[in-house]
Formats: sequence, C-alpha cells, structure tokens
Amino acid sequence: MDVDALLDDPGTGIIVCCGSGGVGKTTTAAALALRAAERGRKVVVLTIDPARRLAQSMGIAMLDNTPRPVVGVDDAAGGRLDAMMLDMKRTFDEVVLSQASPEKAEQILANPFYVALSSSFAGTQEYMAMEKLGQIHADAQRSGTYDLIVVDTPPSRSALDFLDAPERLSSFLDGRFIRLMLAPARGPAKLMTAGFSIITNALTKILGGQVLRDLQTFVAALDTVFGGFRARAQKTYALLQADETAFIVVAAPEPDALREAAYFVERLGEDQMPLAGLVVNRASPEPRSDLSGDEAMAAAARLRAEDPASLTAGLLRLHADRQRMVEREAMLRARFAAAHPDVPTGVVPALAGDVHDLDGLRRVGELLAGG
Repeated sequence: MDVDALLDDPGTGIIVCCGSGGVGKTTTAAALALRAAERGRKVVVLTIDPARRLAQSMGIAMLDNTPRPVVGVDDAAGGRLDAMMLDMKRTFDEVVLSQASPEKAEQILANPFYVALSSSFAGTQEYMAMEKLGQIHADAQRSGTYDLIVVDTPPSRSALDFLDAPERLSSFLDGRFIRLMLAPARGPAKLMTAGFSIITNALTKILGGQVLRDLQTFVAALDTVFGGFRARAQKTYALLQADETAFIVVAAPEPDALREAAYFVERLGEDQMPLAGLVVNRASPEPRSDLSGDEAMAAAARLRAEDPASLTAGLLRLHADRQRMVEREAMLRARFAAAHPDVPTGVVPALAGDVHDLDGLRRVGELLAGG
C-alpha cells in the first residue's frame, strides 16, 4: 500500500480508519493525519476514542467537539493539523437544534428519554460519528478550512457497527412500539382504540403514568425531526461511497482480527465504498538472524542437556519462539492475501513502547509508508 501517494493525492478528501476494537485505529489515524499535515495538507483528525490517548500523543490537554490546533507540527510544507474528539451527546443536541424549532428543541433536549438515547443507546456513537463527519465536510467545503479529514471510527466490538448504525437507529425509530406511541392520545395514558388502551394501561402500571407521558412526548417530538436525521445519514453514506473517500482497514496479526477485517473488506465491496488497503498493526518484528526456529530449539536442547541453567539456551528458545510467531503471522497474512488478492497491504511492526508523543506518531507514519 502506497500511503504517501494516498496522502499526497489532492483527490483524497476523507480517510476512514476502521476495524474491530483494540487494533490500533486511533494511533493509525493520528499518524496518518500528522504525516499528511507535514507533507503539506490542511488536516483535521476526528477521534472517537474514550481512552483519550490521541490528546496525550498530540500534546493537547483535552479534546472536544471543537477542532484544536496541534502544536509541534512541522509546517515547512505549508500544512497544518487540527484534532477533535467526538462528543456524542453534544453532536446529537446540535442535530436536534438544527432541525427543530426552538420550542420543540427545548422540549426534546429536556426529555429524560432523549437524554438516555443520546448518551447510551446502542449505535448512537457510530451514528453520531457519521453525523460529525458530514458536518465537518460541509464546513470544509464552504470555508476551505481543511482539504483532508481523517476519521478514527468508534471502538466497537465489530467493525461493521460503523456502517450499520444509521440503519439500526432508523429501525428503532420506525419500530412498532414507537409507532404505537405516536398514535393520537386522549389523556395522559389513553390512546384512540380500545386495543391501544389495554396496552397503554398495562404500560402505565409497569412504568408509571409520568414515565409513559415522557416517552410519548419524546417520541412525538423526535418524529418531527427524524426526517432530517435520515436524510443526513443518507447524504453522509453517499459521501463515504464517493471517490474522494478512502477506507483503511486496520487489523492485528491475529486470526479473529483478520477475519473481522475480511468481513469488513467484503462489506465495503458490497456497498461500493472505496478501499485503500489493509494495515496489519503491531506485527512481530523479524529477528535479526538467519537462524531458523527449529535450529534454535535443537541447539537449545543440546545446551540444556549439558547445563540445565544455560542462559544461552534460554536465549535460543526466545529466538525460536519469536521466529515461530513471525512465521505464524506471515501465514495469516498470506491467507488473507489469497482470499483478497486485490487489497493492498501494509505491515507496521510493534514498537518497543507505547506511542505517547508526536515523535512516536511520526515513527508510526514512517512505518506505514514503508520506512
């Protein structure tokens, strides 16, 4: 995978780093953004990482929904780098405020069911990540503030959650229970028909009258703005399919992570979304020796027979273990390549320590570019 060609291409406007949780998407996104900025692009990186390691790596005390400049970036090529972190609830609030009248928006924002939905409903984080991406892109198109947006997708168990979130939220808001709540009401807990009255009376006993009224109020209010939710989700989805977007799938050199990456690669193909390639992150570095694992184990066995406490024998066994790990990871990558021969791949070896500053991110960027 030619990372520098991707970053330098003025036709590349969005890079989406995706993959299952814990594979290094945040570090990869930050390293790509930094490298692009130092090669002359005007970049903003959006992270959705609850550990907030990106802020620490970039020397920013706190990231929030507002892009903040990263200090220490080499701007000799004319580029710059801003960083921001998704505030899920604030983004949801912004959507409501933009779609509803002030009175209706106030009613929605104060509703306890809205508070729960905007803070913790499954899929909301992924949905709001797409919302924020759409907002940043629209602002950049109007003002010319950025020519590259790098997105670090949410740390989901499944990489597919990012693409499925809009449909899941739509299904929730279009569900039978929600439609029931939208039926015309007569009084605090009575609906038009006798059948509905039986259901709502039962719900009132279980939930309480006030809770049911809050739920009905929330659903009725949200229904007035949901058309805007769906329209923007469809617009952002189309943006992800555009030629200016490039997906980079990040995976660890483990069977489960590469299996998840394979599913995601296939899904991107089905949805006609542009894939730039696969990054296999934290690969085991190859030992600096031509000694094979079998030879090292045989030599270790001979030395242990002569001296059970032999330090050299222990070192040989460590070398053999490392060599076998490298061979195992190479086999996994070869298996992926055989199943997906058209997907460019980059391999980033594991570093000795955690990445916690710009120098570390530069090093990762160099490795991503094949350095």
